[in-house]
Amino acid sequence: MDYKIKDIRLAGSGRLNVDWAARNMPVLSLLMDEFRKSKPFDGIRIGACLHVTKETAVLVRVLKAGGAEVFLCGSNPLSTQDDVAAYLAYDGIHVFAWKGETDKEYAWCINKVADAQPQITIDDGGDLTIAAHEKGLKVWGGTEETTTGVIRLKALEKEGRLRYPVIAVNNAKTKMMFDNRYGTGQSTIDGILRATSILLAGKSFVVAGYGWCGKGLAMRARGMGARVIVTEVDPVKALEAVMDGFDVMPMPEAAAIGDIFVTVTGNTDVITSEHFALMKDGAILANSGHFDVEVSVKQLKKAAKQVRKIREGLEEYVLKNGKRVYLLGEGRLVNLACAEGHPSEVMQMSFANQALSAQFIVKNRGGILTRLIDVPEEIDARVAELALKAMGRRIDSLTREQKRYMESWK
Repeated sequence: MDYKIKDIRLAGSGRLNVDWAARNMPVLSLLMDEFRKSKPFDGIRIGACLHVTKETAVLVRVLKAGGAEVFLCGSNPLSTQDDVAAYLAYDGIHVFAWKGETDKEYAWCINKVADAQPQITIDDGGDLTIAAHEKGLKVWGGTEETTTGVIRLKALEKEGRLRYPVIAVNNAKTKMMFDNRYGTGQSTIDGILRATSILLAGKSFVVAGYGWCGKGLAMRARGMGARVIVTEVDPVKALEAVMDGFDVMPMPEAAAIGDIFVTVTGNTDVITSEHFALMKDGAILANSGHFDVEVSVKQLKKAAKQVRKIREGLEEYVLKNGKRVYLLGEGRLVNLACAEGHPSEVMQMSFANQALSAQFIVKNRGGILTRLIDVPEEIDARVAELALKAMGRRIDSLTREQKRYMESWK
């Protein structure tokens, strides 16, 4: 097997963790049973750039059960769970990922997956899709998991440079409204607490960005007793935050009063030297957006006269004005750099969308326009139905008369 991981001897521990995740992902168990019989990916190479976690391993199991040969790399240098990577390698997956990759190593891993010339790409952030474009690969179609990745691919499409169709899994209701909101909300808090072990109650908690991720994070922080402040550039989202009961103000104002700052915008330079200078002594900085560009680490290092590592995932920066600020997870995704990412129960819906979208690409090969498209409504609805079934919940159905009423203009 062609793979590169930290230590294959960790496979036993990884297997236990993946089995535990699978127990909490019954939707994927249902799909695995279906795919094992129908083999929708028989003889197909799937290249995936995802956070190599126990939940991702369950998705990989489903794809493999469907007949796919899977090539996997990590979508963040700090998010790989090494025991999970070891288990996947032991189980016959071409995996190239380990925690703590350098930028050069991270790029090498992506290129290893791209060089396998996959017919389908499954991406988280757009790096594999971009690599496939740069190498001129003949890909049938791909999927994209994140808001950041969708933004990048929209830009590629706008320039007329998108070479194969990509399904924006992030835009599926059963992904965006649950993974982004409940997953990011809980896992970000988890990462902050694991890195710092602080009390959130009574703290001023600044959330930069009020998309679905920001909404979930603000909700969870308030639930822990924090005073939540939201910063935004979108007037509609800012108004929504006000109506949801949060303080809304520009970042320079929030910088002076916040105790904890978390960016979830998908943009660059959200917190910069302008804001560091205004912060309280002891302010904590974290990012839960895909790339490590939202908190300007470069400017933070320039503004500091001393840097030291306090504990795993927690660095102290002593600024030239004598104040100290603390950076979590090197400014990378705090929920994965300092914790284990989203809970299995919410990831099962995201990954069910991934698996079914990949199947859709195979079934409709050559018949999908070369553009960024949304997940078909029937897939979104099916994922919701499977999730309800797994929870043991039932819903009503429209009667014939109700359907006729809803379809009439009279």
